[in-house]
Amino acid sequence: MGLDLQNLEAALQAGRKYPYLPFSLHFLESVSSTNQTLWDMLNLGATSGTVVIATSQTAGRGQWGRQWISPVGGLYLSLAISFEQKIEATESYQLTFASAWGIASQLRQHNVNVGIKWPNDLVLNGRKLGGILTETKVNKGQITQAVIGVGINWANPVPETGINLESWQASQNSTPISCLEMLTCKVLLGIESGIQCLFQEGISILLSRYLDLLTNMGDKVYVNNLSGTVVGVTPQGNLRVDLETYGTKELITPEIYIEPGTIGLGYHKSSV
Repeated sequence: MGLDLQNLEAALQAGRKYPYLPFSLHFLESVSSTNQTLWDMLNLGATSGTVVIATSQTAGRGQWGRQWISPVGGLYLSLAISFEQKIEATESYQLTFASAWGIASQLRQHNVNVGIKWPNDLVLNGRKLGGILTETKVNKGQITQAVIGVGINWANPVPETGINLESWQASQNSTPISCLEMLTCKVLLGIESGIQCLFQEGISILLSRYLDLLTNMGDKVYVNNLSGTVVGVTPQGNLRVDLETYGTKELITPEIYIEPGTIGLGYHKSSV
């Protein structure tokens, strides 16, 4: 399934009043991974704002070394960003949060009520619409470059826990996102607006916006056989959980922080 770069560039130009990133678009049919392809291009001199978009991936990467299944029909892209502002290596999740919030808010402007599942999934109607993988290059404890990879289910087959945008729109008898070029445009504008928010308005404002769209707020979770409730996320990307302390004589911390990848939150219907 092809993508018309001219239409995409026209849509981007129409949608950007104050460009923040100098997008340079590269469309490829099949790659092993858009993130890996982009890192290879950066090593050969590509610059911040370079975008790789592919029809399919043969070795797409997900979080924590998982494979991201990438059949034809989905949107697979990666964007390179270099940083002049200081961002600590320990705060790389801020880039993921910025991208997730930005993409979700762009789609919500078109009545696609996307929420965010901690830390990096985009959800629609309680099922996975897409995901984000941020990879970074670090020097002296500071992030100097990042590649933000995004996969969105557009018209591709999905597992039971997934949903694709084309089918969802058909079920709504509405097509607010009319084509793959428009979806790609919204994803790129979303990442741009999220990164802009992070660096111009700060992590506290970005985090409050991210939390507004987080589908996990109030979820019950179990940690080491203790029951708790999700109450937020830290700037470092950890989940904030309030433990239920009644009925125990032991002194335990009421709020704990859980690192990404240590517990699974699953999918559930949400009205975000």
